[in-house]
Amino acid sequence: MVPTIVLHQTRMQLRKNSVDTKTIKNSLVEPALRIKHSLQEPFVTRAEPTLSSASGPALTRAIHEPGFSANSGANHAKIIVKPTSPGTVRASMGPIGTAQRIVQREGFFALYKGLTAVYMGIVPKMAIRFVSFEQYKDFLANNTPLGRSTTATFTAGLASGLTEAILVVTPAEVCKIRMQSQYHSMADPSQMQQRKYKNVIQTAYTIAREEGFGALYKGVIPTMLRQGCNQAVNFTAYNLIKTEVMRRQETTELASWQSLLIGGLSGGLGPIANNPLDVVKTRLQKQVVHEGKTPKYTGLVQACSVVAKEEGILALWKGITPRLLRIVPGQAITFMTYEFVSEQMNHRGLFQ
Repeated sequence: MVPTIVLHQTRMQLRKNSVDTKTIKNSLVEPALRIKHSLQEPFVTRAEPTLSSASGPALTRAIHEPGFSANSGANHAKIIVKPTSPGTVRASMGPIGTAQRIVQREGFFALYKGLTAVYMGIVPKMAIRFVSFEQYKDFLANNTPLGRSTTATFTAGLASGLTEAILVVTPAEVCKIRMQSQYHSMADPSQMQQRKYKNVIQTAYTIAREEGFGALYKGVIPTMLRQGCNQAVNFTAYNLIKTEVMRRQETTELASWQSLLIGGLSGGLGPIANNPLDVVKTRLQKQVVHEGKTPKYTGLVQACSVVAKEEGILALWKGITPRLLRIVPGQAITFMTYEFVSEQMNHRGLFQ
């Protein structure tokens, strides 16, 4: 399920909102001719407008009825729209609609593109996250005036996020995004053989060979900022809520279901705040830089500006729904498991 949601998130963040439209002089005609591109409305494949003074209703009918002509006086408007091809999915661009399109166009197993990159990255990422967090927290408690304060927890979470971003997350996500963004038909064996990126190891090797080793660290700055912000908010919120719950219950331990709920709640706060960084990171990591050509996205601030200008400010929150669907239950299970394992190890004296 997680790879499916990750693929939805990546595809939604890579989708562009900008549309190429022809200049129409007559203001009555123009609004009816704003036909979205194929990523947004796949059933509209071609529109051929001619200047007209026809009324809006007639033009609306022309758009929805292939071959219908809207006439008004000496002027004439005809919009030819090819009918829907068999099997085309008409669905919204949310997670479910995206899934329908992917399955229809590329086959069911296309939902699992990038699976190897996901599970090869998530295990070391989680290990590094919690080990480094505990190490940073102990260091701050023993060597700084911060002690065990909320500020120390926030700082330790921030540092653990930066650590995991550099060691694991950035190269893993570059490979994942390249694998997930290639639009081939998984149902066509010939296309399967021709696809450029096949698995995470081969993808990493191909990227390093063609673009240099540094290409595996595309988007490292927004990734570091995203992970750092995520873990700072995540650990701080979790520990604050956990402490308050234990104080009210007058206990030193949480029940598993409480860890589950608190972990899910704290895990959802970070993505809401830093989703623009995630969108920019995805765009930077997807693009292939050719020698002698200036890439469209050159840095964090510039990429944010370009996306907001071309697609609107809300485009910076693309993919937030599948991201929350992935992160909230993931963090809930992670914290519940972490608390359970820590408790068992403490009872057996393994931390002493």
